[in-house]
Amino acid sequence: MSTSKLLRGTFILTAGVMISRLLGLFYVIPFYHLVGERGGALYGYGYVPYQIFLSLATGGLPVAVSKFVSKYNALGEYGVGYRLFRSGLVLMIASGIASWLILYALAPILAPHVIDAKTNVNSVDDVTAVIRAVSFALLIVPVMSLIRGFFQGHESMGPTALSQVVEQIARIAFLLGACYVILRLMDGSIVSAVSAATFAAFVGAAAGLLVLLVYWWKRRPYLQSLLARDRGEADVSLLAMYKELLLSSIPFVFVGLSMSLYQLVDQFTFNHAMAAAGRGNISEHAYSVFNMWAQKLVVIPVTLATSFSLALIPTITKAYVAQDRKALRQYLNQTFQVLMFLTLPAVIGMAVLAGPVYSSFYSYDPLGEQVLRWYAPAAILYALFSVTAAIMQGINEQRFTVVSLTAGLLVKLLLNTPLIMKWSAVGAIVATMAGYFVSVAFNLWVIQRRTRYRYRFVARRTAFMAILTAAMSAAVMGVEALASRWIDYRAGTAESVGAVSIGAAVGAAVYLFLSIRSGLFSALFGDRFAFWRRKEKKAVS
Repeated sequence: MSTSKLLRGTFILTAGVMISRLLGLFYVIPFYHLVGERGGALYGYGYVPYQIFLSLATGGLPVAVSKFVSKYNALGEYGVGYRLFRSGLVLMIASGIASWLILYALAPILAPHVIDAKTNVNSVDDVTAVIRAVSFALLIVPVMSLIRGFFQGHESMGPTALSQVVEQIARIAFLLGACYVILRLMDGSIVSAVSAATFAAFVGAAAGLLVLLVYWWKRRPYLQSLLARDRGEADVSLLAMYKELLLSSIPFVFVGLSMSLYQLVDQFTFNHAMAAAGRGNISEHAYSVFNMWAQKLVVIPVTLATSFSLALIPTITKAYVAQDRKALRQYLNQTFQVLMFLTLPAVIGMAVLAGPVYSSFYSYDPLGEQVLRWYAPAAILYALFSVTAAIMQGINEQRFTVVSLTAGLLVKLLLNTPLIMKWSAVGAIVATMAGYFVSVAFNLWVIQRRTRYRYRFVARRTAFMAILTAAMSAAVMGVEALASRWIDYRAGTAESVGAVSIGAAVGAAVYLFLSIRSGLFSALFGDRFAFWRRKEKKAVS
């Protein structure tokens, strides 16, 4: 594969992912104003178990198909990858149907564990209806994911990128359109509207699958020509490939599920703990604020870390396999520094501007401001978990990620109920951060033991970044206090956006200025901005 083709494919795929994620972020603004807090809670009740069942249904097979197709195509053994794809297609259809049936049947069993009778907002029947509505997407998404993997194995990223964007557009259009029609034109119930919103996952998946089938039909002659050139020398059994798949993919299935599993713990414990503490009347409002609306904002900085972690694996693997400790140390230093350089100011800035940020996306809510201020720092742990898990994959120690995730989940499970009873939504956030802290600490320990890597240099750099972030935060708070004389972010969306824009512009300018003048920026990204420091020296002399 040529470098230009690799870069083009990577750009196309990255652009598709980013557009899809941006669409997935901004649709929550009109969705919030349509369904409110109760609808947000209901939506979360349906989507969390769906995401878990989806990961279990696919089991990492789409990624494995991409890997095997690419590998055997390079050897001229086109038939091997095609044979795996055909068998995988049957497996995905079967697992999709089975997952749909199981989730649909389990809905009335899961619902009572989510809702407490003392909350008196959403009922068991409401939750059951929403879970069943979203379960239909399991019939299509596994198959669609496999076809995407097959195209990627053929070094064709366009089908995946376009299908992702079309899927997201179709899902959001149906979601918002159906909610508007049901609530505003038909004067229907919130339960009907949210059920339609979760069923939109099926509609979006159908649209994405249609795009892939069109690509398949157009490229069918080319794919057949490849099969005609098949060397037919490789004798690889499907059983051997599936065995390798299971051994390598299980850890990543669990890592991909980490956030959903934490949310599942909250889903099964939050309302019951709030009711036991005598706060059942505000339980679902608090749940929707932290586990739906605020969570959408917190994962924004994590998106960069996730994309960054995927790019790490090849370089770290190469250095580790070659036993080039110097190169490995440099890669790890660069990885952790860039991660903290980008994530730390974004997260702390979001915490400082929690009120106007939350109000910009939704509406002013004192609870939303409090929750986002506490929740934002969790993004640092989310990002570190994502990156350390990728590093452990690069050094072939991915099995330990299952151990670290399990340990973190146990901590979350043990702390969640008592902390929720004491501090409500903030208690659930603290329990989540404690769990992720344990997982990240374990991952860092494994990396240190297997690579003999020392964290002293990164720790010093992170401390320096924290000082710059503190200076940035002080500047932002000062500007916000001054601007509050003329702009009250509690008054409306326009005022909130104005407050966020001013604060973010000042924060970014201060942090970037201090980073460049101190030499930190050039140390991480090169000497492109060294002229700033040269000008300063001339002025002093």
